[in-house]
Amino acid sequence: MGDCDGNCNSCASGDSCSDDQKEAKSKLQNRLNSIKHKIMVMSGKGGVGKSSVSANLAVTLALSGKKVGLLDIDFHGPSIPRMFSVQHKRAEGTPDQNILPIEQDGVKLMSVGFLVPDDRAAVVWRGPMKMGVLEQLLKDVEWGELDYLIIDFPPGTGDEALSACQLIDDADGAIIVTTPQEVSLSDCRRAIDFCRKLNLPVLGVIENMSGFVCPSCGTRTDIFSTGGGKKMAESEEVPFLGEVPLDPALMAACEQGEAYIKTHPESVTAEVFKGIGTLLEG
Repeated sequence: MGDCDGNCNSCASGDSCSDDQKEAKSKLQNRLNSIKHKIMVMSGKGGVGKSSVSANLAVTLALSGKKVGLLDIDFHGPSIPRMFSVQHKRAEGTPDQNILPIEQDGVKLMSVGFLVPDDRAAVVWRGPMKMGVLEQLLKDVEWGELDYLIIDFPPGTGDEALSACQLIDDADGAIIVTTPQEVSLSDCRRAIDFCRKLNLPVLGVIENMSGFVCPSCGTRTDIFSTGGGKKMAESEEVPFLGEVPLDPALMAACEQGEAYIKTHPESVTAEVFKGIGTLLEG
């Protein structure tokens, strides 16, 4: 990977690093050491509901008594602030130049959406700038002691995904989110291949928008087909974590910035998230 540039975990010693780089790497490692489990939520393409899955898994784990953080590293389309109804808030700094996360629904949140002037501001950054901000979000945010840090990735397998995996070299693994259609499944196979090339364990596949369950009669209709995620997981020999239904109430909760798991705790969809949370805790 070449000479150490502060983002490289490959060097056996830090002899080639400047003092500032050594200090930054030490601070990053100390920060990550205070987090027991780091789980990356990925997808091969956009529009599969990855952020809604990340948000609801984070709240599910928090409701089970865990200390949870949620880091949104989708710099160009940060959704997490709006899903928690905190898009109007901005992150505050501390005297020692750290960043305080925003707390909502029992989860510590951080997103580039909290760092830009307002929620309509476009992020126009080249790769090196994004990589520097990503490292800052990991080492300078005062996460404290966490049981879980859920990391909501941007779509695909580009710079942000690669850099995050290199910076967090002790991650538990990745959850791959797909929808049942083949166009999504083929992209998610690439995400699984990405994980394998980086020796990142695949914790499992979640099939989102897996059938519509009528809120009135409970009848299920497979609008986008179903079962593709499970078949893909079997063919790729990775765990299948569950099917999240196409639930209008879940979509409305995300739009309104409500924690669906808290407002609809007895729903079929909530039970799915609880089951996935139990699998992760196990």
